[in-house]
Amino acid sequence: MKTRRTFIKNTATALGGLGLMEFLPLEAIVSMRKAVAPSDKINVGLIGVKNQGFNNIRAFLKINDVNLTAICDVDDAQLAKRKDDLTKAGVPNLTVYKDYRKMLDNKDLDAVLVATPDHWHCLQLTDSLSAGKHVYVEKPVANSIGEAKAMIRATEASGKVVQVNQWQRSQKHFKDAIAFVKSGQLGPIINTKTWMYRGTQPLPVVANSPVPTGVDYNMWLGPAQMRDFNANRFHYEFRWFWDYAGGLMCDWGVHLLDIMLWGMGVNEPLSVSAVGGKRLFPTDARETPDYIHVTYDFGTFTNTWEHYMGTGAGQYGKGHGIAFIGTKGTLVVTRNGWEVIPEKDGEKFRMEGVALQNRVDNGLELHAQNFVDVMKSGKLADLACPIHAGATVAVNAHMGNVAYRTGEKIYWDAAKAKFNSKKANALILPTYHNGFDFPKV
Repeated sequence: MKTRRTFIKNTATALGGLGLMEFLPLEAIVSMRKAVAPSDKINVGLIGVKNQGFNNIRAFLKINDVNLTAICDVDDAQLAKRKDDLTKAGVPNLTVYKDYRKMLDNKDLDAVLVATPDHWHCLQLTDSLSAGKHVYVEKPVANSIGEAKAMIRATEASGKVVQVNQWQRSQKHFKDAIAFVKSGQLGPIINTKTWMYRGTQPLPVVANSPVPTGVDYNMWLGPAQMRDFNANRFHYEFRWFWDYAGGLMCDWGVHLLDIMLWGMGVNEPLSVSAVGGKRLFPTDARETPDYIHVTYDFGTFTNTWEHYMGTGAGQYGKGHGIAFIGTKGTLVVTRNGWEVIPEKDGEKFRMEGVALQNRVDNGLELHAQNFVDVMKSGKLADLACPIHAGATVAVNAHMGNVAYRTGEKIYWDAAKAKFNSKKANALILPTYHNGFDFPKV
């Protein structure tokens, strides 16, 4: 075991700069941690331990200062599994909670990681801030435009550090691509494109069923309306139902739209229109569209968002990406890297192209480190993705869904934070249920 650990440690040191430490087993990650003084430790609790929540913890455990002290989930089976995983890996003395509000009562807790379904993000962030905690919150930051706006107000009033987990903003090749866009070398940018072609399978319809043993289903629903339990609405698949999320637009869309907003230096569009529907899997269980095409008018340029659930071949030969289309050339960036395709006048290129610049690091790990660094320094301006950036892209994504759901071209009044449509305005603020109240901020 010592030999294996030494090999892993040496390999991780050699490959860490390439972002390959993400493939290490949890035991190896924990074994590499260096001891720090108790006064330097940051006590962290996790809400939502499955999938992305546990990915986040893996990234945070690579930071020596982080002391994971508590985990919380409504599912006993997930709690038991993750506590066992962490204990075996060498993370001691974990406290387990099923109700996040009880975890927030812990005065020794410095920060909270929120990795629950989207419909819970607003309450859990505002409650955490009220309890005096710093917050690292999953994207999309909210499940509605009104929640996103409220989360900005709550964060600004708290003075706490809030990082939204749009980790692409911490990744070198995305930062390099944005610097190139802003350099002006592409010429005036006349249009941008964002897209995701997922290439998935239909989600079969299943009947309602009893709540699984050990699941606090009422707490899982939280502010969402009461419904009988259905396996399709639970765990990963929740994202295809309007009660809890916004489909692929809010799942992948916020990541990719965020890069477009960042590169173009804009916030909210003047108008939004959308076409789409259930075209590829018309009878499957999902509520959210499997195809959509959204046009955002920002005045000086337009952006399009397009997604397909059933096909994987995307634009520019890439299944996902962002394209900045200039008069001299087009920059295309994905999670794998970026390149520039030059325009031509006959046989003459208008600019020099740029060959593919590959990804070289792990954005999630860098994003987690940035959060911890800002907690220590107090320099909020150093945050890679502060609440305003996360909320702004969430607003844009929800606008696309609102245009689709209303069937209207909608115009946005940024000063009043309202649309020109009664149907669209009715979707800005959610109705909270089951005794939960919308945050008063």
